[in-house]
Order: sequence, then C-alpha cells, then structure tokens
Amino acid sequence: MPRVPHVLLIEDDASVRDGMELVLRRHGYAVDTAATGEEALALLARPAGHDVELAVLDLMLPGMDGFEVCRRIRAAGSTIPVVMLTARGDDSDIVQGLEAGADDYVVKPVTAPVLEARIRAALRRAEPVRVRPGEDTYAGLVIDRAGLTVTKRGAAIALPPTELRVLLELSASPGQVFSREQLLRSVWEHDFLGDSRLVDAAVGRLRAKIEDLPAKPVFVQTVRGFGYRFGPV
Repeated sequence: MPRVPHVLLIEDDASVRDGMELVLRRHGYAVDTAATGEEALALLARPAGHDVELAVLDLMLPGMDGFEVCRRIRAAGSTIPVVMLTARGDDSDIVQGLEAGADDYVVKPVTAPVLEARIRAALRRAEPVRVRPGEDTYAGLVIDRAGLTVTKRGAAIALPPTELRVLLELSASPGQVFSREQLLRSVWEHDFLGDSRLVDAAVGRLRAKIEDLPAKPVFVQTVRGFGYRFGPV
C-alpha cells in the first residue's frame, strides 16, 4: 500500500476549508481540519497529532492568528513543514510568516494545482536526503550528513527540513557562493525565480540557531550582491 501523507488544514472559512479538504483528499492525502489556531494546537498536542506531516495554515484566523500558531508549533519542537495561506501578497505578512517559521506560502485565492505542488515539494523536503556519508566539523559545529543531525559544542540543534536542506546544500561545498535562485531551485523546487524572501527567511532562522552572533555570521555568510556561502573559509 502506498503511503498516505497526513496534512492538517487550518482555515476558518468553512467553504474554503471544505473545498480545499476535498481537493487534498482527491489527491490522496489524509486530512485533518481545524477552524481556529487553538483547535489546531490542541490537535497537534494529542497522540494522533504526531501523525501530521505538514500543516497548511491560514494567517488570518479568529482569536490566535496564524503567525502565533506557527511560532507555537516551532516552540513546541515540531519540525513539520508549514505552508501558510495569505489573502494578499502583502510583503510584511509574508515576511512575518516566514520569520515565524513557515517554510513556504501561497496567496489566496489559490488554484488546486498550485497548492498541491507546494505541498508535494514541502513533503519532499521533509524526506530523508541522500548526501555523502560522514561527519563534518567546523569550529564546534558538527554536521552529521549520514544521520542528518546537527550539533554545536555537543548540544543537538533541531532544524526543520527546509533549514536543514539549506545547511546541507551550502556546507557540501564550503566557500562556494550559491545564488538565491540556485537555492530556490535546489531546496524549494520552485519554477519561478525572484522570490528571495523564502531563502532569506530560512537563512535568518538557520543563523539564529547555529551562529554565536547571528548578526555577524561565521558559518552562513552573505556575499553581497550574489548570495550565500558556507564558511569559515
């Protein structure tokens, strides 16, 4: 039997929620739904919530908004991909959602093929990746490329799949400069270019976890006008 991916859909508009649930089920997903952030967090906290592999999260929810829901999902230690839904392509909303821990976003109204493609790409990012075996150590940062774990001075660092893949991509070639477009293609699998917000937000979250001074990064360095590289070099 093929594996059925388990998605949590968090959307307060009943008609939108029912339509999206129907689309996802037709594409072979198991779907749980929640109309509020509080309901979603309660579901994730239950044993059944441990089966959820991805959350589709509307930002504009009654009560607790989607930004806070995303922050609480990450604060609880969950690394499931979060694809956020925003009613408008407002840069501030998108940036705030990405900084809260979302992995990707779509602007409503969204077509079924676009949503399903983003979900499939996010789930692929969460799958184990094939990298060269061994352990790489950089100034106290240890990247276990076989076990897909990261530690710093002996302490484990929990990285969601998107951040882990960014780190693996950059650290595979220390000193090499990767453009944002290259990282979009290799990590997010996006067909369109120019959405550097996804890359910049993931790098910002990664730096907050692995750098001693995120504002003066040693490991994930910015090459102004070009992109990012992994150091120290």
